[in-house]
Amino acid sequence: MEKRILGNSGLEVSSLGLGCMGMSFGYGPAIEKSKAIELIRLAFEQGVTFFDTAEVYGPYTNEELLGEALAPFRDEVVIATKFGFKNARTSEGLDSRPETIRAVAEASLKRLRTDRIDLFYQHRVDPAVPIEDVAGTVKDLIAEGKVKYFGLSEAGVTSIRKAHAIQPVAALQSEYSLWWREPEKEMLPLLEELGIGFVPFSPLGKGFLTGKIDENTTFDKTDFRNSVPRFTEENRKVNQALVNLLGSIATKQDATPAQIALAWLLARKPWIVPIPGTTKVHRLKENLGAAQVQLSGSELIEIETILSKIEIQGHRYPEQSQKMIGR
Repeated sequence: MEKRILGNSGLEVSSLGLGCMGMSFGYGPAIEKSKAIELIRLAFEQGVTFFDTAEVYGPYTNEELLGEALAPFRDEVVIATKFGFKNARTSEGLDSRPETIRAVAEASLKRLRTDRIDLFYQHRVDPAVPIEDVAGTVKDLIAEGKVKYFGLSEAGVTSIRKAHAIQPVAALQSEYSLWWREPEKEMLPLLEELGIGFVPFSPLGKGFLTGKIDENTTFDKTDFRNSVPRFTEENRKVNQALVNLLGSIATKQDATPAQIALAWLLARKPWIVPIPGTTKVHRLKENLGAAQVQLSGSELIEIETILSKIEIQGHRYPEQSQKMIGR
Protein backbone atom coordinates (compact mmCIF):
# COMPACT_ATOMS: atom_id res chain seq x y z
CA MET A 1 0.00 0.00 0.00
CA GLU A 2 1.15 3.51 -0.75
CA LYS A 3 2.19 5.81 2.08
CA ARG A 4 1.07 9.35 2.85
CA ILE A 5 2.51 12.05 5.08
CA LEU A 6 0.15 13.85 7.44
CA GLY A 7 0.61 17.51 6.53
CA ASN A 8 4.01 19.03 7.22
CA SER A 9 4.63 16.86 10.28
CA GLY A 10 6.74 14.21 8.58
CA LEU A 11 4.53 11.49 10.09
CA GLU A 12 4.29 8.82 7.39
CA VAL A 13 1.44 6.30 7.44
CA SER A 14 -0.34 3.94 5.07
CA SER A 15 -2.83 5.71 2.81
CA LEU A 16 -5.64 3.91 4.64
CA GLY A 17 -5.52 3.27 8.37
CA LEU A 18 -7.62 1.00 10.57
CA GLY A 19 -10.11 2.42 13.05
CA CYS A 20 -10.27 -0.17 15.83
CA MET A 21 -13.09 1.17 18.02
CA GLY A 22 -15.80 -1.14 16.70
CA MET A 23 -13.89 -4.25 17.73
CA SER A 24 -14.52 -3.42 21.39
CA PHE A 25 -17.18 -0.74 21.59
CA GLY A 26 -19.99 1.17 19.93
CA TYR A 27 -21.40 -1.14 17.28
CA GLY A 28 -22.86 -3.88 19.47
CA PRO A 29 -21.02 -6.60 21.43
CA ALA A 30 -17.23 -6.74 21.23
CA ILE A 31 -15.87 -9.39 18.89
CA GLU A 32 -13.86 -12.32 20.23
CA LYS A 33 -10.37 -11.20 21.21
CA SER A 34 -8.56 -13.83 19.14
CA LYS A 35 -10.52 -12.82 16.04
CA ALA A 36 -9.78 -9.14 16.65
CA ILE A 37 -6.06 -9.85 16.97
CA GLU A 38 -6.18 -11.89 13.77
CA LEU A 39 -7.93 -9.01 11.98
CA ILE A 40 -5.43 -6.38 13.17
CA ARG A 41 -2.46 -8.54 12.17
CA LEU A 42 -3.99 -9.26 8.78
CA ALA A 43 -4.38 -5.51 8.24
CA PHE A 44 -0.66 -5.11 8.92
CA GLU A 45 0.16 -7.94 6.49
CA GLN A 46 -1.96 -6.14 3.87
CA GLY A 47 0.10 -2.95 4.27
CA VAL A 48 -1.72 -0.99 6.99
CA THR A 49 0.70 0.83 9.30
CA PHE A 50 -1.72 3.25 11.00
CA PHE A 51 -3.96 2.03 13.83
CA ASP A 52 -6.44 4.17 15.78
CA THR A 53 -7.72 3.59 19.31
CA ALA A 54 -8.66 5.51 22.49
CA GLU A 55 -8.88 4.82 26.21
CA VAL A 56 -12.68 5.30 26.11
CA TYR A 57 -13.12 2.42 23.65
CA GLY A 58 -14.17 -0.25 26.09
CA PRO A 59 -13.12 1.61 28.19
CA TYR A 60 -9.47 0.50 28.07
CA THR A 61 -10.00 -2.87 26.37
CA ASN A 62 -9.35 -1.57 22.85
CA GLU A 63 -5.93 -0.20 23.79
CA GLU A 64 -5.07 -3.50 25.48
CA LEU A 65 -6.17 -5.36 22.36
CA LEU A 66 -3.99 -3.21 20.13
CA GLY A 67 -1.04 -3.53 22.48
CA GLU A 68 -1.14 -7.31 22.25
CA ALA A 69 -1.92 -7.49 18.53
CA LEU A 70 0.79 -5.06 17.43
CA ALA A 71 3.54 -6.12 19.83
CA PRO A 72 5.37 -8.36 17.29
CA PHE A 73 5.87 -5.44 14.88
CA ARG A 74 5.50 -2.41 17.13
CA ASP A 75 8.35 -0.48 15.52
CA GLU A 76 6.81 -0.82 12.05
CA VAL A 77 3.46 0.79 12.88
CA VAL A 78 1.99 4.11 14.00
CA ILE A 79 -0.42 3.95 16.95
CA ALA A 80 -2.83 6.80 17.63
CA THR A 81 -4.76 7.06 20.89
CA LYS A 82 -6.70 9.77 22.72
CA PHE A 83 -7.29 11.55 26.02
CA GLY A 84 -9.97 13.96 27.15
CA PHE A 85 -12.86 12.25 28.95
CA LYS A 86 -13.24 11.93 32.72
CA ASN A 87 -12.43 8.40 33.89
CA ALA A 88 -12.38 7.28 30.24
CA ARG A 89 -16.17 7.50 30.05
CA THR A 90 -17.96 9.85 27.69
CA SER A 91 -20.95 9.84 30.04
CA GLU A 92 -18.87 11.55 32.76
CA GLY A 93 -17.93 14.54 30.62
CA LEU A 94 -14.69 16.16 29.53
CA ASP A 95 -11.40 16.35 31.40
CA SER A 96 -8.26 17.68 29.72
CA ARG A 97 -6.51 19.03 32.79
CA PRO A 98 -2.73 18.68 32.46
CA GLU A 99 -2.53 16.16 35.31
CA THR A 100 -5.20 14.05 33.61
CA ILE A 101 -3.39 14.13 30.26
CA ARG A 102 -0.21 12.92 31.96
CA ALA A 103 -2.03 10.16 33.83
CA VAL A 104 -3.76 8.98 30.65
CA ALA A 105 -0.47 8.94 28.76
CA GLU A 106 1.21 6.76 31.39
CA ALA A 107 -1.72 4.35 31.54
CA SER A 108 -2.04 4.16 27.75
CA LEU A 109 1.66 3.39 27.38
CA LYS A 110 1.23 0.36 29.65
CA ARG A 111 -1.89 -0.90 27.91
CA LEU A 112 -0.32 -0.44 24.48
CA ARG A 113 2.87 -2.22 25.63
CA THR A 114 5.06 0.54 24.26
CA ASP A 115 7.45 3.29 25.32
CA ARG A 116 5.86 6.02 23.17
CA ILE A 117 2.51 7.07 21.76
CA ASP A 118 3.00 7.95 18.10
CA LEU A 119 0.00 10.29 17.81
CA PHE A 120 -1.81 11.59 20.92
CA TYR A 121 -5.14 13.26 20.21
CA GLN A 122 -7.30 15.40 22.45
CA HIS A 123 -10.56 13.51 21.93
CA ARG A 124 -12.78 16.59 22.31
CA VAL A 125 -11.91 20.18 23.18
CA ASP A 126 -12.54 20.86 26.89
CA PRO A 127 -13.89 24.41 27.34
CA ALA A 128 -12.85 24.34 31.01
CA VAL A 129 -9.14 24.01 30.14
CA PRO A 130 -7.30 26.52 27.92
CA ILE A 131 -6.24 24.77 24.73
CA GLU A 132 -2.80 26.37 25.19
CA ASP A 133 -2.41 24.37 28.44
CA VAL A 134 -3.40 21.18 26.64
CA ALA A 135 -0.91 21.80 23.82
CA GLY A 136 1.77 22.74 26.33
CA THR A 137 1.30 19.52 28.29
CA VAL A 138 1.57 17.40 25.15
CA LYS A 139 4.60 19.44 24.12
CA ASP A 140 6.25 18.45 27.41
CA LEU A 141 5.36 14.78 26.83
CA ILE A 142 6.95 15.02 23.39
CA ALA A 143 10.11 16.52 24.91
CA GLU A 144 10.18 13.59 27.35
CA GLY A 145 9.91 11.08 24.51
CA LYS A 146 6.58 9.64 25.66
CA VAL A 147 4.64 11.10 22.72
CA LYS A 148 5.84 11.76 19.18
CA TYR A 149 3.04 13.84 17.59
CA PHE A 150 0.07 15.90 18.78
CA GLY A 151 -3.43 15.66 17.33
CA LEU A 152 -6.90 17.12 17.85
CA SER A 153 -10.28 15.51 17.24
CA GLU A 154 -13.44 17.36 16.19
CA ALA A 155 -11.85 20.70 17.16
CA GLY A 156 -12.92 24.07 15.77
CA VAL A 157 -10.87 26.59 13.81
CA THR A 158 -9.97 28.84 16.77
CA SER A 159 -8.86 25.94 18.96
CA ILE A 160 -6.70 24.50 16.20
CA ARG A 161 -4.95 27.82 15.60
CA LYS A 162 -4.30 28.40 19.32
CA ALA A 163 -3.01 24.86 19.89
CA HIS A 164 -0.85 24.87 16.76
CA ALA A 165 0.89 28.05 17.93
CA ILE A 166 2.08 26.22 21.08
CA GLN A 167 2.78 22.75 19.70
CA PRO A 168 2.40 21.95 15.98
CA VAL A 169 -0.66 19.82 15.37
CA ALA A 170 0.22 16.87 13.14
CA ALA A 171 -3.33 15.75 12.42
CA LEU A 172 -6.97 16.61 12.91
CA GLN A 173 -9.33 13.66 13.24
CA SER A 174 -12.96 14.47 12.45
CA GLU A 175 -15.85 12.91 10.62
CA TYR A 176 -15.69 13.40 6.85
CA SER A 177 -17.34 11.44 4.09
CA LEU A 178 -19.65 11.75 1.13
CA TRP A 179 -22.54 12.21 3.57
CA TRP A 180 -20.80 14.64 5.92
CA ARG A 181 -18.93 17.32 3.96
CA GLU A 182 -18.99 20.15 6.49
CA PRO A 183 -15.16 20.10 6.86
CA GLU A 184 -14.84 21.44 3.31
CA LYS A 185 -16.17 24.85 4.32
CA GLU A 186 -13.55 25.98 6.84
CA MET A 187 -11.53 23.00 7.97
CA LEU A 188 -9.80 21.80 4.81
CA PRO A 189 -8.58 25.32 3.88
CA LEU A 190 -7.28 25.80 7.43
CA LEU A 191 -5.45 22.46 7.48
CA GLU A 192 -3.88 23.22 4.10
CA GLU A 193 -2.77 26.64 5.35
CA LEU A 194 -1.21 25.27 8.55
CA GLY A 195 0.20 22.05 7.08
CA ILE A 196 -1.92 19.73 9.22
CA GLY A 197 -2.96 16.27 8.06
CA PHE A 198 -6.58 15.12 8.11
CA VAL A 199 -7.75 11.73 9.40
CA PRO A 200 -11.44 11.20 8.56
CA PHE A 201 -13.23 8.81 10.87
CA SER A 202 -16.52 7.19 9.82
CA PRO A 203 -15.45 7.56 6.17
CA LEU A 204 -18.18 5.05 5.28
CA GLY A 205 -20.89 6.94 7.14
CA LYS A 206 -20.90 4.53 10.10
CA GLY A 207 -21.55 1.73 7.64
CA PHE A 208 -24.35 3.37 5.67
CA LEU A 209 -22.26 4.05 2.56
CA THR A 210 -21.45 0.34 2.16
CA GLY A 211 -24.94 -0.19 0.76
CA LYS A 212 -25.58 -2.95 3.32
CA ILE A 213 -27.92 -0.86 5.49
CA ASP A 214 -31.41 0.27 4.53
CA GLU A 215 -34.57 1.46 6.29
CA ASN A 216 -35.40 -2.13 7.34
CA THR A 217 -32.06 -2.80 9.05
CA THR A 218 -32.18 -3.37 12.81
CA PHE A 219 -29.18 -2.77 15.10
CA ASP A 220 -28.13 -4.52 18.29
CA LYS A 221 -29.52 -2.79 21.39
CA THR A 222 -26.00 -1.70 22.39
CA ASP A 223 -25.26 -0.18 18.96
CA PHE A 224 -24.91 3.61 19.30
CA ARG A 225 -26.47 4.14 15.87
CA ASN A 226 -29.84 3.57 17.54
CA SER A 227 -29.44 7.07 19.05
CA VAL A 228 -28.12 8.80 15.91
CA PRO A 229 -30.78 10.95 14.18
CA ARG A 230 -29.33 10.21 10.75
CA PHE A 231 -30.11 6.53 11.34
CA THR A 232 -33.83 6.79 12.00
CA GLU A 233 -35.83 4.59 9.68
CA GLU A 234 -37.29 7.60 7.89
CA ASN A 235 -33.90 9.28 7.36
CA ARG A 236 -32.27 6.08 6.15
CA LYS A 237 -34.97 5.77 3.53
CA VAL A 238 -34.34 9.32 2.25
CA ASN A 239 -30.54 8.99 2.43
CA GLN A 240 -30.62 5.88 0.27
CA ALA A 241 -30.30 8.18 -2.77
CA LEU A 242 -26.62 8.68 -1.94
CA VAL A 243 -25.99 4.94 -1.76
CA ASN A 244 -27.71 4.49 -5.11
CA LEU A 245 -25.28 7.03 -6.60
CA LEU A 246 -22.29 5.14 -5.22
CA GLY A 247 -23.70 1.89 -6.55
CA SER A 248 -24.01 3.21 -10.10
CA ILE A 249 -20.40 4.43 -10.16
CA ALA A 250 -19.16 1.26 -8.46
CA THR A 251 -20.71 -0.87 -11.20
CA LYS A 252 -18.75 1.02 -13.88
CA GLN A 253 -15.52 0.64 -11.89
CA ASP A 254 -16.06 -3.03 -11.02
CA ALA A 255 -15.80 -1.90 -7.42
CA THR A 256 -18.12 -1.67 -4.39
CA PRO A 257 -19.92 1.40 -3.00
CA ALA A 258 -17.58 1.37 0.01
CA GLN A 259 -14.53 1.42 -2.25
CA ILE A 260 -15.92 4.37 -4.23
CA ALA A 261 -16.60 6.29 -1.00
CA LEU A 262 -13.04 5.72 0.22
CA ALA A 263 -11.47 6.41 -3.18
CA TRP A 264 -13.36 9.72 -3.28
CA LEU A 265 -11.80 10.75 0.04
CA LEU A 266 -8.32 9.72 -1.08
CA ALA A 267 -8.75 11.84 -4.20
CA ARG A 268 -9.61 14.98 -2.19
CA LYS A 269 -6.13 15.78 -0.84
CA PRO A 270 -2.81 13.90 -0.64
CA TRP A 271 -2.65 14.53 3.13
CA ILE A 272 -6.01 12.87 3.89
CA VAL A 273 -5.83 9.40 5.48
CA PRO A 274 -9.21 7.75 6.16
CA ILE A 275 -9.49 5.16 8.95
CA PRO A 276 -12.40 2.84 8.12
CA GLY A 277 -13.17 0.29 10.80
CA THR A 278 -14.54 -3.23 10.55
CA THR A 279 -14.86 -6.47 12.48
CA LYS A 280 -14.88 -8.73 9.41
CA VAL A 281 -11.97 -10.01 7.32
CA HIS A 282 -13.82 -9.72 3.98
CA ARG A 283 -14.77 -6.11 4.76
CA LEU A 284 -11.16 -5.30 5.67
CA LYS A 285 -9.96 -6.63 2.32
CA GLU A 286 -12.74 -4.76 0.52
CA ASN A 287 -11.87 -1.47 2.23
CA LEU A 288 -8.16 -1.79 1.54
CA GLY A 289 -8.96 -2.50 -2.11
CA ALA A 290 -10.14 1.12 -2.34
CA ALA A 291 -6.50 2.20 -2.45
CA GLN A 292 -6.33 0.70 -5.96
CA VAL A 293 -9.46 2.47 -7.23
CA GLN A 294 -8.76 5.59 -9.30
CA LEU A 295 -11.70 7.88 -9.96
CA SER A 296 -11.45 9.80 -13.21
CA GLY A 297 -12.02 13.53 -13.45
CA SER A 298 -15.37 12.91 -15.14
CA GLU A 299 -16.44 10.51 -12.39
CA LEU A 300 -15.53 13.04 -9.70
CA ILE A 301 -17.56 15.68 -11.54
CA GLU A 302 -20.46 13.25 -11.86
CA ILE A 303 -20.39 12.58 -8.12
CA GLU A 304 -20.29 16.31 -7.40
CA THR A 305 -23.17 17.06 -9.76
CA ILE A 306 -25.45 14.37 -8.34
CA LEU A 307 -24.50 15.15 -4.74
CA SER A 308 -25.56 18.75 -5.23
CA LYS A 309 -29.10 17.49 -5.79
CA ILE A 310 -29.18 15.21 -2.72
CA GLU A 311 -30.01 16.64 0.69
CA ILE A 312 -28.84 14.30 3.46
CA GLN A 313 -31.33 14.07 6.32
CA GLY A 314 -30.61 13.90 10.07
CA HIS A 315 -27.90 15.09 12.46
CA ARG A 316 -24.80 12.93 12.73
CA TYR A 317 -24.80 12.93 16.55
CA PRO A 318 -27.41 12.90 19.33
CA GLU A 319 -27.96 16.37 20.82
CA GLN A 320 -25.64 15.94 23.82
CA SER A 321 -22.72 14.74 21.70
CA GLN A 322 -23.39 17.46 19.15
CA LYS A 323 -22.49 20.04 21.80
CA MET A 324 -18.93 18.64 22.10
CA ILE A 325 -17.85 19.18 18.51
CA GLY A 326 -16.37 22.15 16.67
CA ARG A 327 -15.18 24.00 19.78
